[in-house]
Amino acid sequence: MDDVGTIILWVAIAVLAIFVITAIARAVIVVQQTQAYLVERLGRYHTTMDAGLHLLVPFIDKVRAKVDLREMVYSFPPQSVITSDNLVVDIDSVIYFQVTDPKSAVYEIANYITGVEQLTTTTLRNIVGTMDLEQTLTSRDQINGQLRGVLDDATGKWGIRVNRVELKAIEPPVSIKDSMEKQMRAERDRRAAILTAEGFKQSAILTAEGEKQSAILRAEGNAQSRILEAEGEARAILQVFDAIHEGDADSKLLSYQYLQMLPEIAKGTNNQMWFVPTEFTGALKAVSAGFGLDESPEPLERDPERARRAGSRITSALADPRAALEEARRQAEGFSAEATEAGSGSGKPFDPDAEKGQ
Repeated sequence: MDDVGTIILWVAIAVLAIFVITAIARAVIVVQQTQAYLVERLGRYHTTMDAGLHLLVPFIDKVRAKVDLREMVYSFPPQSVITSDNLVVDIDSVIYFQVTDPKSAVYEIANYITGVEQLTTTTLRNIVGTMDLEQTLTSRDQINGQLRGVLDDATGKWGIRVNRVELKAIEPPVSIKDSMEKQMRAERDRRAAILTAEGFKQSAILTAEGEKQSAILRAEGNAQSRILEAEGEARAILQVFDAIHEGDADSKLLSYQYLQMLPEIAKGTNNQMWFVPTEFTGALKAVSAGFGLDESPEPLERDPERARRAGSRITSALADPRAALEEARRQAEGFSAEATEAGSGSGKPFDPDAEKGQ
C-alpha cells in the first residue's frame, strides 16, 4: 500500500509540474517588431501589446488577434465599370494602406481587406461613371486623387490609412481599341506627312538660298574677270601704243603689217565676202610708194591716166583680195631683191634704218 501511495504522489507531482510549466509557457509572450497583439481578459478587450516581452494571466488572458502594422499592398481583380458614354471598361487598381489602430481594425470591421476592396469598387464606379472614355483614359491622376480621398475618409474609423491608390490598367472594349489604334495611326501618318512637308520646304529654301548665293558669287566672279580682262587689254593697248611711238613706225611698216594680216584673213573657207577698211587703200598707196611703184609724184587729180590705172588696180584688188595679196607679196619680194642687189653693188649691206635716217 505504501508503494501505491508513493506512485500516486509522484504522478500528481509530475502532473502539477507539467501544468505549471505549460501555464508559464503560455503566460510568457514575445511580440515581434511591426506587430501588435490584442489581448482579451475573460472575453473582453484588455490591452494591445507592442513589440517586446509580455506576461499573460494563465487561463484568464487570451490573444485575440495579431495585426501587421506594416504598409500593405493589395491588388484587386479587374472591375467592370461603365462610363458616361455607355462603354464598359475593365480597371485594375492597387491600394497601399497601413493599419494605424489595431483595436479599430479588429473590432470595428470583421475583415478590413474585404471592406477596402468593396469600397474601392463602388467608389471607382461612381467616379468613372461621370466621365467619358477619353476622360477616363487621360485622367488617371484625377481618378487616383478622388479615390484616395474617399477611401481615406471611409476607412479612418477602421483604423486604416490609405496612402496611395494606383490604376494599373484601363482596358476598353476590343472594338474601341481597334478604332483608337486606327485613329492613332492616322494621327501619326498626318504628323509624319507634316514633318516630311516641312523637311521638303526647308530643303527647297536652303537649295534656293544656295543657288542664289552661287549665282551672286558667279556673277561677281564674271564681273571681276571682265574687269581684269578689260584692264589687261587696256594695258596691252597702251604698251603697244607706247611701243609704236617709241619705235617711230612710219606708214611703210604699218602697211606691211596690213599685208601680213591678209593671209590670216584669207585662211577661212567660208569667207565669201570681205570688208576692207578705208585705210586699206591708203596702205596700198603707201606700199606702192615705198616699193617705188608710184609712176609719178604728181597727184592723181593731175594725171587722169595714172588715176585710171590705179583705180583699175584697186578695183581688181577689191574684186579678188587673194590676188591683190599675192601681187603685194611679189612686189615686196622684188623690192627686197632690188635692195639686196643695190647693197651688194655698193659693197655694203642694205640697212633700212640707215635709209630711214637719210
